[in-house]
Amino acid sequence: MSMLLLGSLFGIVTLLVMFSGMPIAFSLGAVGVLFMALFMPASSLDTVTQNVYEEMSSITLLSIPLFILKGSAIGRTRAGQDLYAAMHVWMGRIPGGLGIANVFACALFAAMAGSSPATCSAIGSAGIPEMRRRGYSPGFAAGIIAAGGTLGILLPPSVTMILYAVAAEQSLGRLFLAGIGPGVLLVALFALWAAINYQREYRVAKRNFEANGVESPLLLDEHFTMRERFEILPRVLPFLILLTGVMVALYGGFATPSETAGLGSLLALVLIAIIYGVWRVKDIAPILSATLKESTMLMFIIGMSLLFSYVMSYLHISQSMAQWIVGLALSKWLLLAAILGMVIVMGFFLPPVSIILMTSPIFLPPLKAAGFDLVWFGIVMTIVMETGLIHPPVGLNIFVIKNIAPDIPLGAIIRGIIPFVVLMLLTVVLLAAFPTIATALPDLVMGPLARPT
Repeated sequence: MSMLLLGSLFGIVTLLVMFSGMPIAFSLGAVGVLFMALFMPASSLDTVTQNVYEEMSSITLLSIPLFILKGSAIGRTRAGQDLYAAMHVWMGRIPGGLGIANVFACALFAAMAGSSPATCSAIGSAGIPEMRRRGYSPGFAAGIIAAGGTLGILLPPSVTMILYAVAAEQSLGRLFLAGIGPGVLLVALFALWAAINYQREYRVAKRNFEANGVESPLLLDEHFTMRERFEILPRVLPFLILLTGVMVALYGGFATPSETAGLGSLLALVLIAIIYGVWRVKDIAPILSATLKESTMLMFIIGMSLLFSYVMSYLHISQSMAQWIVGLALSKWLLLAAILGMVIVMGFFLPPVSIILMTSPIFLPPLKAAGFDLVWFGIVMTIVMETGLIHPPVGLNIFVIKNIAPDIPLGAIIRGIIPFVVLMLLTVVLLAAFPTIATALPDLVMGPLARPT
């Protein structure tokens, strides 16, 4: 069988199995085992478990369930709501401060939890009702939380980046550092749009009041005393100190990523026990149960994706596709645009974890041959995959928002999200024009790498 026919058959079967409704992990595993049985030596089936185990035995992957435990401990307490309340109190006097507070709260919580759905749920459960009560449009309230939640896969610790580091064989510490600059840029752009949108909605509310006498809560001025501002800090500062401590331990060379994840999860459990009294078995059980479920699901996807990639590599499908892409002789930036376009399309149907593990063997060799820095590309790819979390049909964050605020129409949520998708794509363009946004910090902390010019 020709390589073209084999590769086409592999892709078609994969799509058919996925669209059958089978869970992603089992879809990838089933396709991998089927093609092992049909096109690989019979003895290869005896090594399925060994191959999966060897692929998953990376010490870097050990940090995933530990970071998930840390995020679950923080996300299943009032930590997110307290963080949002603190941002609201301290930024209430800024025009559009409530929306900006949501962006900052999402960013800080994402950096502590490392999970996009957890960030949406924790901040959105308090932020969306409060914004609507204060007169903001439902679509904007939903959109800013959905977009802010995507920062969970960009700001460290990010499970998505851990997987990319393994797939691309890049330094996890360097990837984490490279995500900070673009993350801060996105936070700034989201906050700017929050301020601009506030001015627009404020003018509309003012015109309605002058024309019809209908007073909007958006026109009311809310004041917080210094006492109220400082009273909220004791609940928030310990978690910010935890975030700082984890970053210092990782980037200061005091601990490996896995050790840092273990330390962070342990300290998170200690903090919720002290601050929120969450220490009894009945309180801890839901946290451990959620961690076990999410970790098991994720590790199943990782294991089956790696088996899927192994079969592609053994049959030379991934190598042939990479050679075909190189053979197109596309210019450097056209190649990047084509690959990112494919990532966007895949984001319509697949979560970031599957996209990374399925495409890395195909996309990374041509990109490396074209002279792209794979750490930089990891950040760009992550931002593009962020858009997949907030656009249909998969749009995981959309479903989280619908669960929090089921009365907001889906159309209103999508309209509220569109400006943030545009800002993410603008960030990709800025990273292409000014790659030092991502590479400057890791070069400063860990030393510069020799990069193609």
